[in-house]
Amino acid sequence: MSGATNTAAQAGIGLGSAIAVAISWSLHKSIIWAIVHGFFSWFYVIYYAFTRPGGLSG
Repeated sequence: MSGATNTAAQAGIGLGSAIAVAISWSLHKSIIWAIVHGFFSWFYVIYYAFTRPGGLSG
């Protein structure tokens, strides 16, 4: 395992949090919203997937 991956895992940054922060930043350009959405991680990712046109709901 590389050092960067190991460090991120030890810091508690999961895949869901990383995706949520990336989505949030691309939409809102706000650090506060990115932190909030990163906290909710997979819940926000699933919400985003269901509420966007062309997402999981069609």
